[in-house]
Amino acid sequence: SSTMSFSEAEVQSARGAWEKIYVDAEDNGTTVLVRMFTEHPDTKSYFTHFKGMDSAEEMKQSDQVRGHGKKVFTAINDMVQHLDNSESFLGIVNPLGKKHATQLKIDPKNFRIICDIILQLMEEKFGGDCKASFEKVTNEICTHLNNIYKEAGW
Repeated sequence: SSTMSFSEAEVQSARGAWEKIYVDAEDNGTTVLVRMFTEHPDTKSYFTHFKGMDSAEEMKQSDQVRGHGKKVFTAINDMVQHLDNSESFLGIVNPLGKKHATQLKIDPKNFRIICDIILQLMEEKFGGDCKASFEKVTNEICTHLNNIYKEAGW
């Protein structure tokens, strides 16, 4: 569906949870990507410049990994700022989804992997309530991305 059903309270608690992890966007974004590449090595194949990196330490130091980690967190941050406006939210999600589906040809399951790792990191750093506050947001993001992929013929 194109309309999102977040209550004002859900929006506020999701934003509160997200702010905690977004404060260190580059470091936390890097941690998320490094975990993804380490736990799901096939995901590295999409990033030609990360392919040769095997150690987590090497990835953590990479400017490209750090840069992309920050980019992912910035995109999610834009979405989080527009949870109460589905038109603006979709204005961010749609082009992102289209680009990943048509140009980059990234398997959509990777979005779920990234979201799950973000939730895991939230829980480790800030506890279960923080994770719970953000879970609905990640479901919403993944649902919309999957719909865009379907429209793009995946």
